[in-house]
Amino acid sequence: MADSTRAVFSALDNAKTQLYHFKAIVIAGMGFFTDAYDLFCINAVAKLIGRLYFFDPTLDSPKKLPTNINNAITGVALCGTLAGQLFFGWLGDKLGRKKVYGLTLVTMVGCALASGLSFGSTAHGVVGTLCFFRFWLGFGIGGDYPLSAVIMSEYASQKTRGAFIAAVFAMQGVGILFAGAVALIVSKIFMDTYQAPPYSEDRILSAQLEGDWVWRIVLMFGAIPAALTFYWRMKMPETARYTALVEGNHQKAASDMAKVLERDIVVEKASSTAPVKPESSYGFWSSEFLRRHGLNLLGTTSTWFLLDIAFYSLNLTQKDVYPVAGLINKASTMNAIEEVYHLAKSMALIALVAIVPGYWCTVFLIDKIGRFIIQIGGFLMMSICMAILGFQYGNLRGEKCPKGSHKKTDYCGGNPAMFTVLFGLTFFFANFGPNSTTFIVPAEIFPARFRSTCHGISAAAGKAGAIIGAFVVQAYTVKGNSNDIRKAIIGLSVVNLIGFFFSFLVPETKGKSLEEISGEDKQLGNNEDANGVDKHLPK
Repeated sequence: MADSTRAVFSALDNAKTQLYHFKAIVIAGMGFFTDAYDLFCINAVAKLIGRLYFFDPTLDSPKKLPTNINNAITGVALCGTLAGQLFFGWLGDKLGRKKVYGLTLVTMVGCALASGLSFGSTAHGVVGTLCFFRFWLGFGIGGDYPLSAVIMSEYASQKTRGAFIAAVFAMQGVGILFAGAVALIVSKIFMDTYQAPPYSEDRILSAQLEGDWVWRIVLMFGAIPAALTFYWRMKMPETARYTALVEGNHQKAASDMAKVLERDIVVEKASSTAPVKPESSYGFWSSEFLRRHGLNLLGTTSTWFLLDIAFYSLNLTQKDVYPVAGLINKASTMNAIEEVYHLAKSMALIALVAIVPGYWCTVFLIDKIGRFIIQIGGFLMMSICMAILGFQYGNLRGEKCPKGSHKKTDYCGGNPAMFTVLFGLTFFFANFGPNSTTFIVPAEIFPARFRSTCHGISAAAGKAGAIIGAFVVQAYTVKGNSNDIRKAIIGLSVVNLIGFFFSFLVPETKGKSLEEISGEDKQLGNNEDANGVDKHLPK
């Protein structure tokens, strides 16, 4: 490897934790905070949209959102995310990480605002425009996955790289927590003014106006944290590894890193002022790439795909699980905004005690015990917890309360406490497990010129799994048939077990430099003679 390149990478790999590391975590992490908020806040307000726009005052109980419309609202952003991951992942390798980074943020801010401003003269018109804007919101969110992961991996030092990338991803848990908190606060503000039955034309109109404010404010709030970091995101320099390894400009790489590291990095001036790109012995679609990295790419895509089938099936159906767990009362005992309030409270509670701790356990332990152990351990524990939930579903859930029952819950008997514990443990081991590691590892194991593309492909495979969870698993269980739900949970347990075995295709990356992991140190070493001297240096 050329001395100029080695000097820059050595400075990065051996840098002590400094202010710029934390700044990078915050800048990239706020993007993920926004991603999670925008994707999961819909859980708190989807039922409200159903009660507002598909309302029938002649019914004794509130009308639910039609299944196909519910699936569209909750799943369309995932389709946009998949497309964005592929497109921006590829673009991040072609144009550079920084140039594309601002574009994803602008897309997220604009579409989050537009989602809350969804318009139409009919219920289907409102839902149609909402789905349109949430697709493009997902498109921007998709770009944040490969770019944030790759930027953090290329900025971080060798010893703390896993923790820093995990800290960026951990902001997803904080975003989910805030999605519940914001929905909780907004619904509480409007709850006292919302009118409950008996229904009259004036009261229905009042309810529609109040409820409209709630879901629109909750969705639009997602634009705020992203907008706050736009300036700092634009001020970040391009990563040194992209500048040196892809653009071939060692002088600029050293200059950029000297600013953030607050130290001089000495690089010999090249004889030509034009950047010299390193020789690439193989392309992305070549048989050589397949030989070197094919199994690794299969490992990262398959494990992320399998993980997200289970993870998003659980996340997107939280609102239906809470009544089973006894966390909220049956819908007929609450008005629409009260239901949002209790859903949001349950969502924030699960995030606080199960989701957020899982992410931060990964942050603190990943550079100590490694990615591989965390991933296979998480998959195995998820599989065990979901197997117990599935096989014991009827005993844990209880039976539907008979009509005319004075109980406030939908289910009688069962063991709601154990049901909640198993549900929470599944989330904990997803986040202290493959949900974090599948994000981290693809940002480490591929060469710089393919890194963003490969991460985007891996993430898109995950979103394909999420789409299966949103459209197939939810559709299968939407009728609430106990036997169908039991089979679905057992099936998801098997999916996690398959993910456990596919994890053996993914190498351990703890304590290694990115160039050592990807093999770029050997590739660039082809420029050195037998004595390890760069052939291109003056004799």
